[in-house]
Amino acid sequence: MVLLAQISDLHLDGSDRARERAERVMDYLRALPTPVDALLVTGDIADHGTAAEYREAARILAAPFPVLTCPGNHDARRPLRTALLGEPGADGPVNRLHLVGGAAVLMCDSSIPGEDEGLLDRETLAWLADTLDALPVGTPALIACHHPPVTLHHPLPDAYTLQNGDALTALLAAHPEVVALITGHAHTAAASTFAGRPLLVGPSVTWTLGLPWEGPELTNWEQPPGVAFHVLDAEHRLTTHYRVVPR
Repeated sequence: MVLLAQISDLHLDGSDRARERAERVMDYLRALPTPVDALLVTGDIADHGTAAEYREAARILAAPFPVLTCPGNHDARRPLRTALLGEPGADGPVNRLHLVGGAAVLMCDSSIPGEDEGLLDRETLAWLADTLDALPVGTPALIACHHPPVTLHHPLPDAYTLQNGDALTALLAAHPEVVALITGHAHTAAASTFAGRPLLVGPSVTWTLGLPWEGPELTNWEQPPGVAFHVLDAEHRLTTHYRVVPR
């Protein structure tokens, strides 16, 4: 069994509010009686993409378990690399493979610098295909990125989805070892399917999206920050649990 936690959309901006909510979630995760095998952070780590925001993120996200990240539309690749990942600055997509408990977790970059929409560019699609092709036979894989490739039935996230879902569909058709897709961006926990796979959308740390049938408010700033737990079992079946972290 592989136990993965997921948080998303921290939007660290130097404010006390954003910092307190992120620290609250990390305190909760670090105190779990059974530690997670890894934490996935699916984008919008920073709000303005500054080096100072990523330095704060590096401090807050420090943990006794692996912390795996990918960028969102609010992130900036070069300072994310230098101030959070401790790598040389570069402007290309931030794609990383992590092997966790016998599973492959592909954290990929769906951001378009300067835009809110998502895209898996040619470099990222090639990286995904090559990385999946190179995995040992029988290795289950999870693909994580920021932008969901599906309609979530809310005008805000549905205006800024992944633009080239057809290319992802074709890639998944050639790679049955991909068990599920994990995303963020929508600021609401959600579950759907895409190309015959489960699609799990992680909740937000900073604020929660108000759904159309809940009333006219677009954002809920009082909802506690959320966490997802993804459990991958020996049958390569993924089960997801959602939690909120109150004060």
